[in-house]
Amino acid sequence: MAWLIEPLQHGFMQRALIAAIVAGATGGLLSCWLTLVGWSLMGDAVSHAVLPGVVLSYIIGIPFGVGAFVFGAGAVGLIGVVRRTSRVKEDAAIGVVFTGLFALGLVLISRTPSNTDLMHILFGNLLGLSFSDVVQVVALGLFTAAVVAVKRRDFTLVAFDRTHAHAIGIDPRRVEALLLGLLALAVVVALQAVGIVLVVAVLIVPGATAYLLTDRMDRMLLAAVGVAVLAAVGGTYVSYHGNVSTGGSVVLCLTAQFLLAYLFGPRHGLLARRRVRRAAAVREPELV
Repeated sequence: MAWLIEPLQHGFMQRALIAAIVAGATGGLLSCWLTLVGWSLMGDAVSHAVLPGVVLSYIIGIPFGVGAFVFGAGAVGLIGVVRRTSRVKEDAAIGVVFTGLFALGLVLISRTPSNTDLMHILFGNLLGLSFSDVVQVVALGLFTAAVVAVKRRDFTLVAFDRTHAHAIGIDPRRVEALLLGLLALAVVVALQAVGIVLVVAVLIVPGATAYLLTDRMDRMLLAAVGVAVLAAVGGTYVSYHGNVSTGGSVVLCLTAQFLLAYLFGPRHGLLARRRVRRAAAVREPELV
């Protein structure tokens, strides 16, 4: 109990846990659709492309989230333009855009005199969040969750059957554009917790883990949020007691849960699938 209670006596740990829970829940929600649609690389692209926006926000003196969202949404639009107006395929367009913008951010960091360690943006600074940072994270997280609650059926239908969605009057392009906008917001939310380099884990691993645990979308959403929140809280505690990187601890907790689901998932885990194959192999000679 002392291991659990003692960190809560510090204000910075209280702020860190609130931000970690909100960031984890937000990323967990969106990770389900990103996994189903196959946008893992897009999540990686947006998370890296926001770096120059963060640095420019610091230079101008505005909240980091503003510049991060502008560059995240701009990166999505730029990828679409390159894909539609050239022979370059989507994966190549993503690689060109996100590496170029990320490199621009690194150059800006190296040339920006700062009393603040901007490298925290790369690797997260969860234990150093201010009250205003937490307010920003909570506000963006609640807004994202509200939009997901309203549009979740459209997201799910487009993810599974674009043709049927279009037939009943849903524009798949608009739904995907909204999902990409929420992706940019989720990157801003998770940015403070795990940093740009690791934010893609929060956006992908919870959904991938939940996908191994259940075949029902509602349960997948709950499982993904649960996995992300558990990793966020557990990683924050490990970081505090072990004096190690907070973002790294959170992502390692996510990875550990994925490995458990991969091995011991009730239907889609490695061991469960082997049992099914062995049972089929035993029944086959009997049928013959």
